[in-house]
Amino acid sequence: MISVGIDISKGKSTVCFMKPYGEMLHKPFEVQHTESDLKHLVNQIKTLTEETRVVMESTGAYHFPVLAYLKEHGIFASVINPLVMSKYVNVSIRKGKTDKLDAIKIANFGLDHWYHLVDYSPTADVYDELKTLNRQYLNYISMRIQVKQTLTNLLDRTMPGIKTLLWNRSDVPDRDKLCDFVKEYWHFDNITRRSEAEFINDYNDWAKSKRYRASTEKAKKIYALALDGIPTLSSNTPSTKMLVEEAVKVLHMIDTTLASILAQMRELAKSLKEYEVVMAMPGVGEILGPRIIAEIGDVRRFHSHGALIAYAGLDAPPFQSGNFTATKRSISKRGSASLRKTGYEIMRYIKISKPSEDDAVYQYMLKKENEGKPKKVAKIAALNKFLRIYYARVKEVYAAA
Repeated sequence: MISVGIDISKGKSTVCFMKPYGEMLHKPFEVQHTESDLKHLVNQIKTLTEETRVVMESTGAYHFPVLAYLKEHGIFASVINPLVMSKYVNVSIRKGKTDKLDAIKIANFGLDHWYHLVDYSPTADVYDELKTLNRQYLNYISMRIQVKQTLTNLLDRTMPGIKTLLWNRSDVPDRDKLCDFVKEYWHFDNITRRSEAEFINDYNDWAKSKRYRASTEKAKKIYALALDGIPTLSSNTPSTKMLVEEAVKVLHMIDTTLASILAQMRELAKSLKEYEVVMAMPGVGEILGPRIIAEIGDVRRFHSHGALIAYAGLDAPPFQSGNFTATKRSISKRGSASLRKTGYEIMRYIKISKPSEDDAVYQYMLKKENEGKPKKVAKIAALNKFLRIYYARVKEVYAAA
C-alpha cells in the first residue's frame, strides 16, 4: 500500500509518496494547481502497481481544485478534518513545520489509519451550489449589518429619532420606507424649513408616489420630532448629504443582492425531493427553508441522526473519569457554525409563532424551559430534536422514491 500525502496551500501543494515503515518513493515535491501539474501527478499515481490512497487536509476552498481533479480521474482521495490532523501531527516531542514535513506527516497519517480512510464522495451539484449561495448570503448579511450601522450612526446625527417613527416591515428591497424617506429629506433642516402644513402635504404626496399609506398623523409626529431634534451634522456641509445618500445606496444594493441570492436558492431547492417536506416543518419559511437545506446538504451521507447532530456541533460528548461522571455537559461546537446559526433562527421563529400543529419541537422547547433551563439552552435542545425529525422525514422521502 502507498499513501500519498498532500499538504495543500493556496495555488500549490506539496506531495509525498510513502510506503509502510517510512519508505518514501520520491522526495516531497511541489505541484502547482494547474492542469499540467495535476495531470502529471495523476499519471504518477496511476503508474503505481500497489493500492494507492491520497490523503489531504480540508483547507477551506484551497483543496477543491486538487480534490476535484483527482476524483474526476477516479483516484481514491480522503479529506481529513483539520482538528483530527492537528491532534495527530502534534504528538511528536520535537516540532517543526515546513510544507515538506507536513506532507510527510499527512502521508504517515494515511498509513496509520489506512483501514479507516473514507473515499471522498462529492455531493450533488445542487447541494454544492446551494451551500455556496448560502455562504455568500451570510457574507452579505454581515456587510448589511455594517452598512446599516453606518446609516444609523449618520441618521443619529442628521435626523435623531427618525427610526422610531419609520420602520421597514418588508423584505422587498424596493419597499424600504425609512431609506426612501431619508433619500427624500436626509436632514431635519429639509423638514423644518417648511411649515407644518406644507410638510404634511409633501409627506402625503411622497407616500402616495412611493405606494405607502399616507398619514397626516404620522407627518405631524415627524415634523414635531424635527422641530425638537438636535442634528450634530450641518446640512450646509456638502459631505453630509453625500454620506447619507451613499449609505442608503449601498444598503439598497446589498438588499437587492440578498433578494437575488434567495430567489436563486429557492429555485434550486424546489428541484430537490425533500423541499416540500422541509417547507412544511414549523419555523421554516421562504428564507430559512432553502438555507437549512443548503447547510445540511444531502442527508443520505449521514449514517444516522446522531451523525447529523455531530455535524452541527450539537453533540455533548460524555466525560467520565474514575468514579466521576459529568452530568452537566456543553455542546461540542465542533461542527458547522452556519448550520447552528440557521437552526437557531428557526427555533426563534418557532417560539414566536407558537405552532398548534406539528408542534413536537415547540412543546419540547417549552418542556425544557419549564424544567428551569435557560431559554438559549432550551432552544439548543429543541434544535437537536428538530434535526432528528428533519433527518427522519427526509430519509423517508428518499426511501420511498
